[in-house]
Amino acid sequence: MPSAKSARVSIRRRARNTPLRTKAKSQVRNARQLIDANDLEAAEKAVRDAIVALDKAAQKGAVHANNASRRKSRIMLQLQKARNL
Repeated sequence: MPSAKSARVSIRRRARNTPLRTKAKSQVRNARQLIDANDLEAAEKAVRDAIVALDKAAQKGAVHANNASRRKSRIMLQLQKARNL
C-alpha cells in the first residue's frame, strides 16, 4: 500500500493531467473526423489545434514527449494523404 503522502500526490497529479490528456485526445479525434469527412480547411485548423494540445500535454508531463510526437506525426501524415487524393 502506498504511503499517505504518495497517495495525495497521485490524486493531485491525476487531477492536473487528466484534463490535458482528455483535451488532446478530443482535439485529435475531431481532426481525424474532419479529415475523413474531406473538410480540409476545417481539418487543417483542427490539426493545428490538436498539435498545440499535444505539445501542452507533453510539456506539462501529462503524456510522454515521444507519444505526443508520434501522434502529431500520424495526424499530419493523415492530413497530407487526404490533400493528395
